[in-house]
Amino acid sequence: MNIQNKTLLITGGTGSFGHAVMARYLNSDQFKEIRIFSRDEKKQDDMRRKYNNSKIKFYLGDVRDLASVESVVKGVDFIFHAAALKQVPSCEFFPMEAVKTNVLGTENVLYAAEKYEVSKVVVLSTDKAVYPINAMGMSKALMEKVTLARSRNLDDRKSIFCITRYGNVMASRGSVIPMFIEQIKSGKPITLTDAGMTRFMMTLEEAVELVEYAFDHGRQGDLFVRKAPGATIETLALALQELYKVRNEVRTIGTRHGEKMFETLVNREEMLKAEEMEDYYRIPANTRDLNYEQYFSEGYTFNNSLEEYHSKNTKRLDLEEMKSLLMQLPTIREDIFGEKNVIHDSE
Repeated sequence: MNIQNKTLLITGGTGSFGHAVMARYLNSDQFKEIRIFSRDEKKQDDMRRKYNNSKIKFYLGDVRDLASVESVVKGVDFIFHAAALKQVPSCEFFPMEAVKTNVLGTENVLYAAEKYEVSKVVVLSTDKAVYPINAMGMSKALMEKVTLARSRNLDDRKSIFCITRYGNVMASRGSVIPMFIEQIKSGKPITLTDAGMTRFMMTLEEAVELVEYAFDHGRQGDLFVRKAPGATIETLALALQELYKVRNEVRTIGTRHGEKMFETLVNREEMLKAEEMEDYYRIPANTRDLNYEQYFSEGYTFNNSLEEYHSKNTKRLDLEEMKSLLMQLPTIREDIFGEKNVIHDSE
């Protein structure tokens, strides 16, 4: 896809994903302009000072406000929609806030994208949208449904909407790795929710690559998943202790509000139609309409031996593999080898 002289918009662009995209595109000839849209003026000012590049344009606003969304979308060629409320416990206590941002905010972005004929929108989702048990996951599942519903009525020659769904992005704000590191450095006990709890392990770079893959290969309504290894929380804690050469006390404190023992990236029904694409799964959209009787011969036959793709049956990282993956994180390399790098919060 030729993206020279094109404009990219990143909603929630002051977060870690936005910074990673900046690192990928800023010094290349790809995109003539990158628009950063977020609600946090302090993070925008920090980002402006850090990059000091006229290629980046900053727009203050909120995806909940259609007027501010329309003002930034007009003139845009492509959108990476990353703005979201993503903290599981806070969304549990304020579920309507999750709905306003993750569902209604996404509807605003997609409405404006269709109105102004944005060529492609990639919406970022999460494994918590699959078999959701918490408000964050439920709002993200609805976000996916809103995207698919809007994609059914689009003219492919004008706009394409597609989705990426990824697992735990290592060391993102509110995730367990920064908490474990803080506990290790301060000599506090390492608090495990459940030693056997498993999570997918994906670096921020891999998350960006997934979005780029969807951007390059996405058809109308496609959902893309990157295959990723998994690990138990206990293995993660042990790996960090070995890297930092400490042996803190480990305490089991029980699961937090809305947590699962393992996460699923592709459910069983989606696996029936998933297409394997090397490191990725593509789940094509269901294009049938409400007149189901016309499509009775197009259903899928269930395979009782087929499993969903989750963090228990994916490749399981052992201790040495977990340590090797952790060493890819800039904050850990800086701590251990003194490599200067900064890890950024999500919006």
